[in-house]
Amino acid sequence: MTRSIILLALCCLFFTVCAQTVKQQNPSAVPTTQPYGKVDMTDLQMTSCDFEKDANVEVLFDKASVSFDRLYHLIFERHIRAKIFNDRGKGEANVRIQYYGGNHLEYITGVQGETINLNNGSIEFAKIDNKLIYNQTVDKVRNEIVFAFPNVQKGSIIEYKYTLTSASVGDFPNWYFQRDIPTRYSELNIDIPSVLYYKSLIMTSMPFVKNTAEVKAMANIPSLRSEPYMSSKRDNYQRILYQLTSINTGAIYKSFSDTWKKVGENEIDDENFGGQFNRRLTEEDVIISKAKNLSTANDKMVYIFSEVKNNMKWDNIDESYTNDGVVKAWDKKTGNSTEINLIVYHLLRKAGVTAYPMLVSTRDNGKVNPAYPNPYQFNKTVVYVPVDSSKYYIIDASGKYNSWNETPANLLNGFGFYLDKDTEKYELLFLGNTSPSREVTAINAEIGPSGKMIGTARVSSFSYHRIKAITKLKTDGEKKYIETLSGSDNSLRIASVKFENMEADTLPLVQNINFNLDLTGSDGDYIYFKANLFSAAFNYPFLSESRYTDIDFSCLNNNTIYGNYKIPVGYKVDAMPNSISLSMPDNSITFKRITGELEGVLVLRYTLNFNNSVYFKESYASLREFFKKLNEMMNEQVVLKKL
Repeated sequence: MTRSIILLALCCLFFTVCAQTVKQQNPSAVPTTQPYGKVDMTDLQMTSCDFEKDANVEVLFDKASVSFDRLYHLIFERHIRAKIFNDRGKGEANVRIQYYGGNHLEYITGVQGETINLNNGSIEFAKIDNKLIYNQTVDKVRNEIVFAFPNVQKGSIIEYKYTLTSASVGDFPNWYFQRDIPTRYSELNIDIPSVLYYKSLIMTSMPFVKNTAEVKAMANIPSLRSEPYMSSKRDNYQRILYQLTSINTGAIYKSFSDTWKKVGENEIDDENFGGQFNRRLTEEDVIISKAKNLSTANDKMVYIFSEVKNNMKWDNIDESYTNDGVVKAWDKKTGNSTEINLIVYHLLRKAGVTAYPMLVSTRDNGKVNPAYPNPYQFNKTVVYVPVDSSKYYIIDASGKYNSWNETPANLLNGFGFYLDKDTEKYELLFLGNTSPSREVTAINAEIGPSGKMIGTARVSSFSYHRIKAITKLKTDGEKKYIETLSGSDNSLRIASVKFENMEADTLPLVQNINFNLDLTGSDGDYIYFKANLFSAAFNYPFLSESRYTDIDFSCLNNNTIYGNYKIPVGYKVDAMPNSISLSMPDNSITFKRITGELEGVLVLRYTLNFNNSVYFKESYASLREFFKKLNEMMNEQVVLKKL
């Protein structure tokens, strides 16, 4: 919603409604919190978290209240206290509080902080010097309050409090009960005037210890730890989200029940977004003229994408708005992701290509909730280029290794929101991938009677496998990249690697590898080896017995290894893995191993197919059991016996 609409409604509200009184919570009624500066000796003497013994730090309590002053400014007061158990927990003593201060929508006051230590039985307080509390500019919209606690050591308690004031009643803060460290108690108190109406979206799995219209609280909340293939932590924290739906003074009624169409219209009117669409760029006519001379829309798209990607540098900032604006970013050849991609959009439109700006949320930022129309869910802009009713391209020229023909992997399985200003069409589009990302490895090797294998491997990587390999190669460098090809097998040595199709987006990346391998354990009568060479794509780290988050593989996958191993003269196959199939109960993941021998050559084929890209945490037990069996099968040995 635009700020002007909110301010207009507030002006009417101020003259027609009496001021509301904030209800104060009696601290003594909440034994799990304490006033600022008052601390229990038991907390100072505590050496570990009661419900998460290996924690480095624990939030003792995180308590906040939301109320409104007589001008209907939103007042958010917060008090946080934490216990440091060891040196690894000291990072919690460096605090950054981000807020929207660039447009004077929000400001923070009353920042106080102190470190509390127990020294020879005496309690000592070390307050933060106000001169060491800094207000820093992040960009033209965001600011940060930054400070560090003094005299922090093992056993310290740190606490701070502050007040955030917002000029917008629509700026109701979301509340996260859970975080990356355990929290003993978390409480949100709200006192909302009767003329304001909000809807709440409660996403919790733990029970509340207090649950009324005014108070929501949880206790003994475990940390949310990173798990393999999890989506954003924001998607998984225990939390409550709030959204303004209406203001009703009796005399005046104003609905703020946002629809996606309304969100789109407001974005189009925003100077930092829609206001940048038609800005003329320096010497843009040269690029537009060359693009127009190309025969197809696809050729024009590829040319403009390449021109912008190769000539502009991303500043590593994802935001859903422009910071310097597209003209200045173009002149500097540097910009955030929205600036870079709005430039792509502008040039495509000028060249006659049908394209639309699309707001998206990256994997780290969290998935967009379609039932919660809100522009703050997005943190990036890309370009949506529809081809027909079933095919489209998602262009992101900010990523150095992105490809024009693949939706960036960190956007998959989420929603994009495209804006068609001409037809006033503003819609969500699910960004999925129906074609599996493939990788095919063909191994030809010869085993010597001395127990040494010499061979070649040709690895063909398509789609996201290609992008992942090229990103790793160019980021790590060729030497380090080659070192990782052998995986955890120290006896596998890579003699050389030659790459094909590095610059051809429509062709697979091909790696031609020469290798040799010492087959340890061979004793002259027997030769032992595992035929799982170059099988990193078959390894999945699902070791934990429990799972707290859904599993998101991003895309469908198809991985195949063909292996031909020439048996040395004077030896025969004594034992080898059987041909076998393995599948998930619903056949969403299947594995097949085919083995055989033909004229002195051992032939093995491994195939792993994913028919789903997302699995709910409730199916983790089956998933873990599948990959446990898969790992066992991949590690079965071939035994050759001397005649």
